[in-house]
Parts: sequence; C-alpha cells; structure tokens
Amino acid sequence: MKQIISTLLLLTLVTTSHATKKRVLFIGNSYTYVNDLPLMLKNVAGSCGDTVDYDSHTLGGYTLQQHSTNTTTISKIMSGNWDYVVLQEQSQLPAFPDNQVQSSVFPYAKKLDSMIRQYNPCAETVFFMTWGYKNGDANNCASFPPICTYSGMDSLLRLRYTMMADSNQALLSPVGAVRRHIRNQYPSIELYDNDGSHPSVAGTYAAACTFYGILFKKSPLNITFGSTLPAIDASNIRTAAKLVAYDSLTKWNIGKYSLKAAYAFLPNNKTVNFTNQSTGATQYLWNFGDGTTSTLANPSHTYALGGNYQVTLKAYKCNSVDSVVKTVNINTTATDAIYSADITAAPNPVTDKLTVRVPVYLLQDIRIYNLMGKQLSLPIEPLKNEVIIHFSSVAAGTYFIRMNVDGRKDILKVIKQ
Repeated sequence: MKQIISTLLLLTLVTTSHATKKRVLFIGNSYTYVNDLPLMLKNVAGSCGDTVDYDSHTLGGYTLQQHSTNTTTISKIMSGNWDYVVLQEQSQLPAFPDNQVQSSVFPYAKKLDSMIRQYNPCAETVFFMTWGYKNGDANNCASFPPICTYSGMDSLLRLRYTMMADSNQALLSPVGAVRRHIRNQYPSIELYDNDGSHPSVAGTYAAACTFYGILFKKSPLNITFGSTLPAIDASNIRTAAKLVAYDSLTKWNIGKYSLKAAYAFLPNNKTVNFTNQSTGATQYLWNFGDGTTSTLANPSHTYALGGNYQVTLKAYKCNSVDSVVKTVNINTTATDAIYSADITAAPNPVTDKLTVRVPVYLLQDIRIYNLMGKQLSLPIEPLKNEVIIHFSSVAAGTYFIRMNVDGRKDILKVIKQ
C-alpha cells in the first residue's frame, strides 16, 4: 500500500510540475463574451493543470477604434502585469475594402498595441483572428462582392489579422483558421449560433482550445474539459486546434519576436561601429573585451591597441537575458608604435628587463598590453629618469606599452624573445 501511495504521489508531482499560470486581458465585443470565452479558456486550461487569471472588456459591436478611447479599456490596460492582452476587432471591419481597413482598423490596432507595451513591458499582444459569416456578409455583399461568401470573407479576415500581427510584431490566435478546418473536416459540428455570425458553444470551445495552444504552447490534445459538447465533437475540435494552431506555432508568430541577442559590426581603424540586431529586448549591456562596457543600443568604441577582442552583447527583457559573443579584430599598423624623441626603450627585442627612458616626474600612467588587448600586470620599477619593466614572466611575442606623459599619450611596441 505504501508503494502505491508513493507512486501516486510521484505521478501527481510529475503531472503538476509543469503547470503554468497566465494573466490574460480580453478586449473585444460579443464574439468574445458570447458563451464567455475567457471562462471557457480558464476551464480548458484548468483541465490540464494550468491556470488562467483573466479580465475582459467586451461591448457588443465595439471596434478597436472605440476601445482606443474607452476609459474602462484604457484603465484595464494600464493596470498592468498582464502576460497577454487579446485584441478582437468588430466582426466585419477587417474584411472591408483595403482603404477602409487602412484608415479604420490598422491605426487603432497600432494605438492599442503601443499602449499595451507602454504599461505592460513584459506582456505580448495577441490578435484574435475571427471568422467569416456562415453564408457571407449579405448586408455588404452588393458594395463589396469579395465578402459575399463565407470563404471570401474568411480569407480577408485571415489576411488582415495576419497583417495586424506582423506589423505590430504581435502574436496571432488563428481561431478563424481552426474553424475553417473544422468546417471542412467535421461538417456536422455546428460552429455558429442561429444568426450565422456569433459562435455556438462548439465555436467558443474551438476558440478556447486554440487560445490554449497559442498562449500556453501546449497541445490541445491534453485538454479533458469538453463543456456541454458530445465527447466526439470535443475530441475533433481539440484535434483541429492541435493540427492548425499548436503544430505550427511559428506560423502564428510564436517565438518569432522572443528575446534574442544579435549584432553586426564595422571596424574603421581602431574605432568599431556596432549595430544592434536584437529582437524583443528593452535593455542592453556591451562588454568590448578591453575592460570597458556600454548600455547604449548602438555604440561605437575605440580601442587603444590592436588585437582580437571578444565582444559580448547581453540583451534583457524583464527577467530574461540572451547573449552573443563575437571576435573583433583590430589590425596592428605602424601607427601603433609611436616613439617620441625623449622616450626610448632598450633592449628591444627584450629577454628580461626593459629600460624605458622617460621623465618619471611627468609620467602619469603606464600600462602593458598583449596582442589580444589584455592588460598585463608586470613588475615595474620607477627610477629617476627611467622605468624598468620585467618581461621574464611572459611568453615570447609582441607587446605594447602605453604611457601618459604630461597629458601626451605614447605607445611603444616591444618584442619579447
């Protein structure tokens, strides 16, 4: 009996160890509140051991333009701490002629997305791809024939929601695409309410399974909650959500805009211009490999000496960090060795002690570097008019001595035998 209890406890720990909690805000209209999609998603996720904390603002027939100035919508966005904010446009607008969509839809998608990012820097915007009317949009068919049929209207909705997601670097929940698959593969499942527009319970369930796959990045086949649907219908809907949404996460921008550090660089003598190519980051930290750093997005850096430098860029967003390291080569030229008439070094090449004749009372700083640009800690003996540097501990090669003499910078190149 003890062994059975221990086994059951172990199974419980395994099945709950990957449980996830997400905070989701839904902004939309009746397509979201009919059959209570947020609650349906909570029940779907709960059956997998996951948790959804949600809020919503959904008014009948409301557009993104109206939401963009609605005080309640704005207040809910500003409350912050959301993992995802879902945007759902009025059912017809995204399928209308291009000039109308360009003026009445896209600017307000951008405005709301910008607001979401401002008050929720760790959140992701999710565009809720809706669906074509069961038999097309009869009321607007005469003025715009492409939406006369379900297929024509649905295709335009998919196109415009994809454009909104891509242009705002946001995620896409392909509910419309999942519904089309269900219509084609399981025509006996009724996805529409009696008006041929709003979702039936099956339609809302399809949306919830799709959102679960997208937001939790987990297979809808794990869902055991079936609402009030026949078991076979619920199973077929979960299969459709898995095939269309979960099996093609990158197609719906999942991971496409995740945090990733990347950069390019262009050397110009000893000055290097760095171009930040990171995605999803809000802060940066550069380490130029010579002991100096920068938090600028696109810095320029001048190296004192030639050599190969390992340059690291760390990109940050919220509690995540990604890094990339590249080697930057600074060519050594004749200008690296600048000899002044009153500064000499001997013997050069050197085997042990190098004597640098310099007015010590004017010497403000002296540093020794190898070809890689790494500063070395060598024994230095300052005398009256010269400095003795001990090279016995370093390997044969080329070294540089950088001095600041009364505000004048001199660099001596030394060969160690």
